Amino acid sequence: MPRAALKPNGDDSRYRLLLDAITDYAIYMLDAQGRVSSWNAGAERFKGYTAPEILGQHFSRFYTNEDRASGLPQTALRTAESEGRFEHEGWRVRKDGSHFWASVIVDPIRDEAGQLIGFAKVTRDITEKRDAQRALERAQEELLQARKMEALGQLAGGIAHDFNNLLMAISGSLELLKKRVPDDPRIARLLDNALQGAHRGAALTARMLAFSRRQPLEPQAVDLPDLARGLGDLLRLSMGGNIAIETRAPPSVPSVLVDPNQLELALLNIAANARDAMPLGGTLSIGISSEDVSSSPAAGLKPGPYVRLSISDTGEGMDEATLARAVDPFFTTKGPGKGTGLGLSVVHGLLEGSGGRLVLKSAKGEGTTVELWLPVAPSLQAAEPMAAAVPAGEALTETPLTVLAVDDDELVLMNTVTMLKDLGYRAIEAHSGAEALQRLAEGPVDLVITDQGMPRMTGIELATAARQTYPDLPVILATGYLELPRDPSELGLPKLAKPFSLNQLQAIIHDTMK
Repeated sequence: MPRAALKPNGDDSRYRLLLDAITDYAIYMLDAQGRVSSWNAGAERFKGYTAPEILGQHFSRFYTNEDRASGLPQTALRTAESEGRFEHEGWRVRKDGSHFWASVIVDPIRDEAGQLIGFAKVTRDITEKRDAQRALERAQEELLQARKMEALGQLAGGIAHDFNNLLMAISGSLELLKKRVPDDPRIARLLDNALQGAHRGAALTARMLAFSRRQPLEPQAVDLPDLARGLGDLLRLSMGGNIAIETRAPPSVPSVLVDPNQLELALLNIAANARDAMPLGGTLSIGISSEDVSSSPAAGLKPGPYVRLSISDTGEGMDEATLARAVDPFFTTKGPGKGTGLGLSVVHGLLEGSGGRLVLKSAKGEGTTVELWLPVAPSLQAAEPMAAAVPAGEALTETPLTVLAVDDDELVLMNTVTMLKDLGYRAIEAHSGAEALQRLAEGPVDLVITDQGMPRMTGIELATAARQTYPDLPVILATGYLELPRDPSELGLPKLAKPFSLNQLQAIIHDTMK
């Protein structure tokens, strides 16, 4: 019944007072054809129309163009008439054209004879509730992804550590074998190939550990052309035969200040994205150039010298909406189970932490360019040349040092002991921390080289326990882990990364004992 026809007194008047007092719900009536026949204050609040503006108008004007085209308003009335109720959630349109997410209930109204005379319609604005629910679902999904990544990181770290032990036994044995076999060029070539494969395996496990452990950045001066060339073989293998790789770099560019392991991981992530964007093949172009950011900072960079590393593909490209979210954590366009959405966000974090900037350029159908702007390393922070290796067999004292090697892995322990003997030291062995403490009690030991990841007593725990009795005992921590419970340098423990070579073993012993 139109509002003007209501009587000022009686049940209708009290009913109108009740409806007008409700502002959290739009409660109104429709006639049998769907025209608005009553209107309360809540309806005016939600939809913006006053009663004189909307009475007599068809309720379909509250629906979007798409819903009107699909016949949703008519479906709502037919369903309410035939089934006794229609319930639905969807977008509705206010007078000013703005949209809100509505929960709608339509009930039929019949006279005493059972004839349909109209409909009662209740609408509630649940936009905030819907947004909150979606935000909760996104947060739960991101938490699930984070837990998956944490579990994957723990698994990858364990596998990489065990693989490092295998590589330690392989590379160490190959080095020792190379010194013992006859001087045959054919045998030497095979051994060199095997050693190169072991070294590449060690580099791969280092990258896997860098990703899984997400260790703090350790910036140093890095030559980008050298780093790009070093990754060349791995990039070609990962890109496949239908993608060409082109590299452009000037004869010399300044070194940049960045964590090299994290930068390698970043480049591999970007290359993997480029590969996925070129399913039919294409070209991956890597460019390196020196840039100077003047007093008018570009892309949020501080003024100063930079090196720009750009990676471009000829793939599908991204539209504006995708480009705007490309570095958001957990955002991916690869579909369920095909991407974590962490690649570019990790790269972004690396650049931000290094004082640089990540710049993305892309258009649909025109490929993507990823620019990594990195600050030039100050000259004083340039990488120091590695100390020359101490020649094998060079005695540090007239009497050979007694070195206790500790490792729970039989293969690694045998390999370490053999390397120590080959270098001219007197080597004794222990398979656990407890056995090592017993060996220390049995006789004088000049130096301990211990693995970190041993059961019951770790290398750090062994060093701490040993120094309670032998406070001046030098201990070298040999480990394949990048992150440790405590910083070995704080405990005066030199760190020897597994797998290590004869020269590396000799050099760290020389530095520790001098």
